[in-house]
Formats: sequence, C-alpha cells, structure tokens
Amino acid sequence: MNEKNIHSGPTMLYDGDCGFCQRWISRWQKKNGANIEYAPHQEARKNFPGVSEEDCKEAIQLIMPDGSRTSGAHAIFKAMEIGGSSWLLHWLYEHMRFFGSASEVGYQWIAHHRLFLSKFSGDGVKKCG
Repeated sequence: MNEKNIHSGPTMLYDGDCGFCQRWISRWQKKNGANIEYAPHQEARKNFPGVSEEDCKEAIQLIMPDGSRTSGAHAIFKAMEIGGSSWLLHWLYEHMRFFGSASEVGYQWIAHHRLFLSKFSGDGVKKCG
C-alpha cells in the first residue's frame, strides 16, 4: 500500500521503546545525515495511515516520498544506498534472490533476539518492544 510521505525525503519508522533499535538508529543517523528522517513509529505512524502497528512491530519501515515502502533488511539496505554509505548491498538485495532471502532471515533472527543481543553490546538495554 502506498502512503504519501508528508516529509520531503524518506522516513524510517523504528521502535522507539527499544534501546537496541535506538542505538542502531543513532549509528545510521550519523552515516546518513539529513538524507533520511528517523522517527519512532509510536509517534510518527499517525502520519502514515497505511502503516499498521503490527507492521512496525515486525520490522522497521522505510517510507519514500512517493508513498512506496520497504521493510526489514530491504529497508536497511535501501537506506544505506540513499545515505551514500553503500549501494552494493541494496543492489545485491534487489538482484540476487538468495542474498535477499538470507538477509531477511538474518534480520528476523536479530529482531526476535534484540534483548538477548543487547546484553553483549554494553548498552544496558532493559526492554525491547
């Protein structure tokens, strides 16, 4: 489903209640500068009526100004390309079926184990959405 982005550029919706997610968003903000707006889905989802809470709980959402949307690993790789940090991963995702599938499996594993993984990162995350 396409939603019109009220911002001039892409917007990435993430779980604002998750310290693991916040830490990674902070890293991506530093790399991507002003090319992408990052917003917690708990606050910004109202601007994108076609994006459900379930969608956001399942994976990050990258919404383009034309209303198109990607999620999960695809959203990360597309954001990296937009931000200028890597076009190759997005190209591989788009053109190599195995790479795309493996990336999504890896993304889902990490997403479902955020709290466990954060224990090894030293960021003191106590909860994840």
